[in-house]
Formats: sequence, C-alpha cells, structure tokens
Amino acid sequence: MSATGRSTGHVVVAGAGVAGLAAAHRLLGRGARVTVLEASGRVGGKLLPGEIAGVRVDLGAESMLARRPEAVDLAREVGLAGLLRPPATATASIWTRGALRPMPKGHVMGVPGTAAALAGVLSDEGLARIERDAELPRTEVGDDVAVGEYVAARLGREVVDRLVEPLLGGVYAGDAYRISMRSAVPQLFRAVRDHDSLTAAVRDVQAGAAAGRRTGPVFMGIEGGVGRLPLAVAASVRARGGEILTGTPVTGLRREAFGGWRVTAGERTLHADAVVLAVPAPAAAALLRAESPGAAAELAAVEYASMALVTLAYRRADLALPEGSGFLVPPVDGHTIKASTFASQKWGWIADEDPGVVVVRTSVGRHGETEVLQREDAELAEVSRHDLREATGLDAVPLETRVTRWTDGLPQYPVGHHARVARVRGHVAALPGLAVCGAQYDGVGIPACVASAYAAVDQLAGDLRAVAEPTANPVQGPHGGAGE
Repeated sequence: MSATGRSTGHVVVAGAGVAGLAAAHRLLGRGARVTVLEASGRVGGKLLPGEIAGVRVDLGAESMLARRPEAVDLAREVGLAGLLRPPATATASIWTRGALRPMPKGHVMGVPGTAAALAGVLSDEGLARIERDAELPRTEVGDDVAVGEYVAARLGREVVDRLVEPLLGGVYAGDAYRISMRSAVPQLFRAVRDHDSLTAAVRDVQAGAAAGRRTGPVFMGIEGGVGRLPLAVAASVRARGGEILTGTPVTGLRREAFGGWRVTAGERTLHADAVVLAVPAPAAAALLRAESPGAAAELAAVEYASMALVTLAYRRADLALPEGSGFLVPPVDGHTIKASTFASQKWGWIADEDPGVVVVRTSVGRHGETEVLQREDAELAEVSRHDLREATGLDAVPLETRVTRWTDGLPQYPVGHHARVARVRGHVAALPGLAVCGAQYDGVGIPACVASAYAAVDQLAGDLRAVAEPTANPVQGPHGGAGE
C-alpha cells in the first residue's frame, strides 16, 4: 500500500535476474502489487550458487563492487548482512610473457598514471613509449572513443595488449579496441576531456578516488556464494506479497485501449498498470517490436559475448598454488583461458567449508570467439588444466570438474553505446507505464544492475501514482477463468 493506504497498482516485471528482482523488491516497498515472470526455471540470471566436491561455490559471478553501495545495501535489506565477506586476499597476478607477474598498482582499468606502474609487465620499449605521452599533442575524444584505440595512440599497443585488454576482458569478455571508454570507464573519459596528457588524466582520476574513497573493501562476497543474493531477494519479494512465476516467459506485450498493459505469458494473460522489462536485449526487442519499433531496433543491435566457467576441485595435499587470488591472461599471449581464480584462497568461507579441498576457477571465451566454446565440457576442463599447469605448475588430477556455460551472457558496450541507451530510453519514455533495466544499459556489474532497476522504478513513480486501485482479475487462464 502507498502512504495513503491505497495500492499504487499492479506491476508486471519481466525477468527474475538480479535487476528484475531488485525492481520488484523496491516496487513492493512503494505499495505496488507485483508479479514477476521468469522464462527459465529459476531466479538469479547470471548469479548461480552451486556445489563441487561437497563445497558451496558460485557458478556465475562471484563478487560485487562494495564501493558502489547498491548491491551491498540490497543484501543487507534482505537479511544477508551477517554473511557479507570481503576477499581474504586482494593480491592478483597477470600471466604474461611466460611468467606470473604481480598485478601492477597505480592504474585505472590497466591505464597507468606513470610508466613505473607497469614495470615488470611491459618491455623496456613499452615503458619508454608511455613516457612519450606527455610530449604528444592533445588527442580529442569527441562524443566517445574506444578504450584500446585511444590508449594505444597515447601510450602504445603494448599497454593495451598486456594489461587493458585482460582487465576489460575480465569484465565484458570483449575487445578493448571496440569497447566504449565513455560507457565502460566513464571516470577516465571525463578526465581525458580536461587533460592534454592521458597519464595526467589517470593521475587526476586516482587523486579524486583517493579523496572521496569509501572506507572498507573494494569488493564483497557472500558466505555460500553471491548466488544467494537473488534467492534472498526473491524470498523477500514473496514474503511481502509479490508473486514470482518461473518457467513463464513473456511472449506478448500490448498497450490496452483503456490504459495499462496486456501481458501475455504462454496461456496466461495479465493486465498491468505498469511493466518493467528486465530481460536481455534480444527478448526486450521482441516484446517491444509492436509498440515501439524504434526501441526494438536499437535493442536488437546489441551484441553479446558468450563464455564458460570451469570449476575444479582438488585435494589440498595434492597441490601448492601461488599466493594471491588468481591471475589474468592477456589474449596476445595465445592461451585459451582468460583468467583463473584461486577460489579457496580468495574467499575464506570456501576454504573453511572443507579444509581438505581446494577450488580453482578458470574462464574461457571472449566476444567473437566461437570455436573454443563449441568444445565438449571435458575438452574445456582439459584445456583449463593445461593452461593452469603452464602458469602455476599445477599437475594434480582434480576430484571433480564442473563446466558452466553462459551463452550470450555479457552485453557488449561498443563506441556509441551511451547514445544507443539514450535512444532506447527516449522511445520507452513515450509509452506511459513502461520502463527497462538490466545489464545492457548502464553497466554489467551487480551494483549497476540494481541501480538500473531502481531507476526504472523511479521512472514509473508518476504513472503509478495516477492509479487509484489495482485492476480486478489480473490473471486469466486460457478460457477466461482464473490463471493456474
């Protein structure tokens, strides 16, 4: 109920990933009646808790940025405050030029403020090339520019290939030479517009971050896995009266002549005063084709990258890993895996689950790479073991392996992405009672997805205030009776 004691209407949320669930949670807090429709058989999207060799692990995303508050605050709201855990170690490495080397400090997404920050990772020639940045004339970035293209022009390709690429690839599974600086590294984009030198812009970003830095860890996990977050949000949604239907894809979306929306989900028909589309871009495009061809065309053009996570469990007595949380792998070095996480060293709760078991994860697949992901699970596990052996000397036979495939799991943010998102939202804003959210808009991280959900709810506030009472009979079966 609203502050006046009256319902603010019925809202259908399409999609039960973390964005859709966060939207539902906030809508219920504002008095709306909420129905969440999820195509798959579970909630959570790319957040997936699992188990290997009797140890709980994440089979999807494993951490959330803590210095951006939305995700951590949501976890606290749904009863997970006592389970929030920082990484046990923040030390990482980069596997490049034939060795594991300490991850450099003093950079912004791999872009250094000084050449000294990359000593040991770059060649002497690469370090010398960075020093030339201060002597180069200003490089205009215009409305947007590719991160790799701009950095290579200022500091040389070696910086991009050895550090920017693996760091950006770890987030987007994309190509640094295509990824938008304005969308992917917005703080750097703003800074380079005010500086002639890129390294000076980086130092400015670092100084600003230090001045306004929140205390506490940069990242946070959850005991038992970040995959517990959507489960807890879903439980809270249900406890507050919201309905979540899995295995129920939205197949049609039309505006009603008398106001509101007609939502088709298989044989079910629902009337909603408002709709939040928290589904991937292709699904959103299909649903908007009739009512907003412009938004549909923009969303249909969004590209996605696929990837796979290989989780391996070993007997602790059989191996000795290097220190730290894991390592990144530059594509230029020609290896198959793009990163590895020493999960039992990164998360103390994993080590505590069974001190005799060590869990290691690798990730495989980047945008445009299709051949490697066509391999069978056993082949992906074997290639992961091969690369782990080369990088760390790990030659033990695992107790168990699990391969989790995320087909079209990560939306790509090419140059001009921000303008595309603005056009989508402009088209959607012309349709009362409709909002969109999710990873394809303002960031792929968990806090960004939660923030996009909250923005969608805020957008609907005016439309929902105009609704006096919930529409009767919101769910009808195929013959006009009550839905199942």
